[in-house]
Amino acid sequence: TTEIYTLSLHDALPICMTHDTPSSSPLSPLLVLLMATTTGLVVASNYYAQPLLHTIADQLSLSYAKAGIIVTTAQASYAVGLILLVPLGDLVERRRLIVIMMLLAMVGLLISASARSLPMLLAGTAITGAFSVVAQVLVPFAATLAPLETRGKVVGTVMSGLLLGILLARTVAGALSSLGDWHTVYWVAAALMLLNTLALWRLLPRYHQPASLHYGQLITSIAGLFLRYKMYRQRSVLGFLGFAMFSVLWTSLAFLLSAEPWGFNDATIGLFGLAGAAGALSARHAGVLADRGHGQRLTIIGIVILLLSWGLLGLGGTSLIALLAGIVLLDLALQAVHITNMNMVFSLDESARNRLNSGYMFVYFLGGASGSLASAAAYEHQGWWGVVLLGAGLAVVALLYSGLMLVGTRRQQPHRQES
Repeated sequence: TTEIYTLSLHDALPICMTHDTPSSSPLSPLLVLLMATTTGLVVASNYYAQPLLHTIADQLSLSYAKAGIIVTTAQASYAVGLILLVPLGDLVERRRLIVIMMLLAMVGLLISASARSLPMLLAGTAITGAFSVVAQVLVPFAATLAPLETRGKVVGTVMSGLLLGILLARTVAGALSSLGDWHTVYWVAAALMLLNTLALWRLLPRYHQPASLHYGQLITSIAGLFLRYKMYRQRSVLGFLGFAMFSVLWTSLAFLLSAEPWGFNDATIGLFGLAGAAGALSARHAGVLADRGHGQRLTIIGIVILLLSWGLLGLGGTSLIALLAGIVLLDLALQAVHITNMNMVFSLDESARNRLNSGYMFVYFLGGASGSLASAAAYEHQGWWGVVLLGAGLAVVALLYSGLMLVGTRRQQPHRQES
């Protein structure tokens, strides 16, 4: 039996429930909204720098390739946090873990806000990146508290908040930078993080799932999950390729838009995040389709759209309409594939959801870090078309791989019927 203590604004009532009674879950619409908001705010912390890279590069006298290291550091430290910190959700009480990680992420933001050199900015970025994986503790927590029949919908809703945070971070950062400078973005983000942490402490239910493994075994067991589940490996590869494409686009987009013929300022560049946000809103609907068993079809369609989106993005050097359409399509397709991946991964083992999420998102953000690094280098040497060819190449690889997955699945089905 797992003990859950739900805290409302007026009282605190202990509730006892088992993992098999999701209908008595304390997951209210208000709590889902808070969790979605939190994931968005926390993950946004890793993306405030993207529309400001050209400004930071100018102020700190950096090349574009070196400025891209800021984004790579955020995603690489996030990947490390996924492996070392997220599995703690299977070991310790969730609310306390979430609040502590939020406070430490806030410390990283304060360091970045005070930074006057690249090493100090990278240090703050690394700390924030590592502890902002608290979002990946919240997502499986929501899946655990949700009734089985609406799990995909709830995960999609919380992930919509996370994805909107990634995309709207650019809009907010551009606006705040225009009101002050790039340091202002981090000061405001730290204040918002503190307010959100207080709300979580007050409203999140206490939840502790006793684990039979100690910390070291939890970490090493992630590798065992990859060995045990073929679908886990496959979906992680697709996640790697998908988020690599996402980072290829967004890392170099500010370089394109700040140069001729556009010459946009930080605030205008940040507004392009709104185009991506339109695609991110599809995450909830993708979760509903995944609940209905359309995951495989949704994956193929999503990857085909990803490939088509790069054709439009290739025209972005001369057409803003094509660029905006490409951004919307790419983000919409990526979220459809990603939510499908997560829904399938969470279904593998209910008792190991934090570790399953940890391993999947580790590979996912390795793809993001690799895409950011490669994108900045591609733009430095080949300009926007180098970035487009890189992204399109990744889409072709993802399409071929998903096709092989589908063929393998169909070959296995007759054997299952014969047995």
